[in-house]
Amino acid sequence: MTQYLLSLPHDSAEEPTMATMEPAELEAAMAAAGAFMEELVSSGALVFAGGLHPPSTAVTVDHTGDELVLADEPFTVAPEYLGGLWVIEAPDQDAAVAWAAKASKGLGGRIEVRAFQEVPA
Repeated sequence: MTQYLLSLPHDSAEEPTMATMEPAELEAAMAAAGAFMEELVSSGALVFAGGLHPPSTAVTVDHTGDELVLADEPFTVAPEYLGGLWVIEAPDQDAAVAWAAKASKGLGGRIEVRAFQEVPA
C-alpha cells in the first residue's frame, strides 16, 4: 500500500499552539483530532501523526560547506506553515483523499494530500 502525507496548514501570522488556544476551542479541536485518530487506528491506516511547534521555534542546520551553520529561523518564510501531519497507508489517492476529507470536516481546516515516492522497481 502507498503511504500518504496528510498535512494541516496554519496561518504564519498567527502561529497558533495548544498553549495559546482558548480552552473551549482547544477542547473541541482535541476531541475532533482524537476521534479522527481513533478511526485511523481502528482501520489500520495510521502510520504516524504529530503536531508541530510554529516556525519561530525552528533551527535550520546547514553543513553543506566546511563549517556548520545554525540559524534560529525556518528555512523558508511563507504565509502558511505545516502545523500537523498524519502519515497513513491507503490503497490509492482516492482513499487518501477520503481520509483527508474526514480530517478537514472534523478539524475545520484544509488538508493537503501527497503520496510518498516509491523506489522504482
